[in-house]
Amino acid sequence: MKKFLYCVIVLCASMVYAAESESAAADIAQTEEARRLDTIRYGTEAEIAALIQTLKSETNADIGGVLDDALIAVTQNTRNQNILSGVLSFFGDRGKQGLEERAVRAIEEREEEANATVLAALDYLGKIKAASAIPTLKAILDTNEARFINSAIRAMGRAASDGGAAGDDATEYLLDYYEYRNPTDESRREIIVAMGATGSKTALPVLIGIAENDSESAAVRMAALDTLAKLKDDSALDAILSATSASNTNVRASAIAALGPFSGVQVEDAILEGFRDSYYRTRIGAAKAAGERKLVSAVPYLRFRAERDDVATVKDEAIRALGAIGNSEATDVLKGFFLNRKAAERIRLLSAEMLIKNDADAYVEQLITELEEANKSHYTSLYNGFLRVLSTAKTPKVEEITRRFLGSGGVLEKSYALDLAANNSFTSLVEPIRVVASDTRNSGLSRKAQTTLTKLGLE
Repeated sequence: MKKFLYCVIVLCASMVYAAESESAAADIAQTEEARRLDTIRYGTEAEIAALIQTLKSETNADIGGVLDDALIAVTQNTRNQNILSGVLSFFGDRGKQGLEERAVRAIEEREEEANATVLAALDYLGKIKAASAIPTLKAILDTNEARFINSAIRAMGRAASDGGAAGDDATEYLLDYYEYRNPTDESRREIIVAMGATGSKTALPVLIGIAENDSESAAVRMAALDTLAKLKDDSALDAILSATSASNTNVRASAIAALGPFSGVQVEDAILEGFRDSYYRTRIGAAKAAGERKLVSAVPYLRFRAERDDVATVKDEAIRALGAIGNSEATDVLKGFFLNRKAAERIRLLSAEMLIKNDADAYVEQLITELEEANKSHYTSLYNGFLRVLSTAKTPKVEEITRRFLGSGGVLEKSYALDLAANNSFTSLVEPIRVVASDTRNSGLSRKAQTTLTKLGLE
């Protein structure tokens, strides 16, 4: 009987503790939200700007609702450059709609707005793909105001990027601007990039002509090659292959990289030849193209580059390409790099990232072993890198280590554990997450835990 009563008491105590933890976490979240709302409604430009920077840094936070509504409201009647630019940038980075009318008004009333505000408005309309704003973008381009031209061109390409009639219409306008408005070289490059963003093939003949033209500036040819790769039309292949032997090293590198979407013996031969180029950017282009095409014949070249290239970025791209190819031969190479404790830290971490991305179930236990070895050996940088890689794993095999980190880890371990819990929908870890959420010693970690509970549907 006494044992039964003891169990009942323990159970009741646990339930009370859980309820108190949940209540505390909810109170913290509500208090913090109220404080932020007051800052938005009544704060100075410096205070609001600081809050926006804080919100931007909370990459895992599920920001929205009343905070977004409050930010939208504060932009409607202010011309404060810092507030408007900050909010437009914040919403644009998240692809969040709601400021289209205010952004268009800033452009139309640009004589009364700071330049930075108008530029932020243009950037915002492009990032949210606001096709409805294309007439406004055309209007500002028609005024030929140098301070806004390139931003407006970029915005138009993005705004029309959903394709269809809007894409064709925007491309035709941009082509006309390119051929008849005498734009600068920089603006010509922006126009070519924007035409690629629309996805329309209306400009293909012009782009092919630019790519083939040896007398054209390198920057413009490179932009044309990049755009042809995005459009993925076979009619452009001869022009791209021709450019792989260009005398300008940067044009050559862009041409090799542009071969990724294409196929055929000539394409494969050109990519493999690119690995022999003495210019490092060409080798990077070859690695990117090989990865995009999943070119199995490139695996030996990629292994050689990852092991011996004297440029770190070439090594990085070679490892990423091996991960993209992902066959047994490529995977064996990556595994060898990852498990070689004498290999460079950068190589080990990137190889681990590729293995976990491709098959977390197969390699996460080895990752945990190497993580613990790095910790035991006090290799802090390597340990933190392995933690970051581990946080991306999607497999039930990480549940136990997630629980351990939530219970006894430091701030970094707990933060990554929250990522693991959210990525893997570990609803079984609700109680330790609530404990972290109710811990007021680290407000950022507490907010992240509360957000994790929300993502798990366990508010």
